Amino acid sequence: MSDLDLENAQSVLHRGWSATVGDYAIAGEWTGGGDALVVGDAAGSVYAFDGRSGDVAWTRPEAHNGGLLALAVHPRGTSIATAGQDGRILVWNADDGEIVRSIEFGNQWVENLAWSPTGNWLAASSSRQVRTYDTQGQQVWQSGAHPSTVSAIAWSSANELATACYGRVAFFDVPAGKLRQQLEWKASLISMAFNPAGDVVACGGQDLSVHFWRRPNGEGAIMSGYTSKPSALTFDASGTLLATSGGEVVTVWSFADDGPEGTRPGLLELHIEPVSSLAFAPSGPRLASGARDGAVVVWSLQRDGDGVPVGADAVSGGVSCVRWRPDGHALAAMDAQGGVTVWRVQDEAQRR
Repeated sequence: MSDLDLENAQSVLHRGWSATVGDYAIAGEWTGGGDALVVGDAAGSVYAFDGRSGDVAWTRPEAHNGGLLALAVHPRGTSIATAGQDGRILVWNADDGEIVRSIEFGNQWVENLAWSPTGNWLAASSSRQVRTYDTQGQQVWQSGAHPSTVSAIAWSSANELATACYGRVAFFDVPAGKLRQQLEWKASLISMAFNPAGDVVACGGQDLSVHFWRRPNGEGAIMSGYTSKPSALTFDASGTLLATSGGEVVTVWSFADDGPEGTRPGLLELHIEPVSSLAFAPSGPRLASGARDGAVVVWSLQRDGDGVPVGADAVSGGVSCVRWRPDGHALAAMDAQGGVTVWRVQDEAQRR
């Protein structure tokens, strides 16, 4: 990204605070209403920073032997789950960083974690298997072996868990332990996102395409033309827009009216290296994107997916994830150099 691009696009982003963790900052999430930002790194350490000042609240060095792979904050923001290469799941008290649960998954890496919307269940995947646990850390359900390694998990409703792997997306009723629905595609699916209603699921594929299905009738469609694997997908709060990575351009599909079939997507062009993370603001038409070159951009979007950059900045390493504070007035980015950067974000009224 050139200096001119940054100059023309930096109006809504204002540097707040920054910090550094010990290794590649793999994941980060806000707790509660944004009281703290919790970050996990490739060395297996977990850090909590005060959300307003950036002061260190607590650190737990090398909590996961071999490295951390996943981090998920409980919906109420009171606890955090982490997992890694040591086959353990740790549940932490968000306030003081004390471990309240330690769950032994096994000898394999635990690659994905997801709390259910109510916080009653915690799902985890390792290789071809998925398990769910209750709030006491007791296992309540275990899947059979998937056809291949489970690449993504997500809760489509309070009791229904979706899993993605090669060739299919499967939906399980966790309390009943039953398979509810299976949607098939002959490709390796690597990412997954739901609209807020849970009736549309989108997946990025190794075949450089995005597939989506409307669950009530099982009908699907394919969006192709990507130059790299679409590893980041996200719907906006209204379920109208689906933003996708898959190269240097952010591609945004609109589900308004009869779309996205037969329509042209919005193409957001500013990054010069592949986009690695995407996040919609909690409300309103703003999208944040981060790329491997360290660029972070905020876009203002229209209902048809077109948009313009309204803020941009750069961090020291490739961006691993971008996360909006729950109130939408701050944005955090974690990067490959161990950097943690938080910006204050102006709203439209402040810009005028």
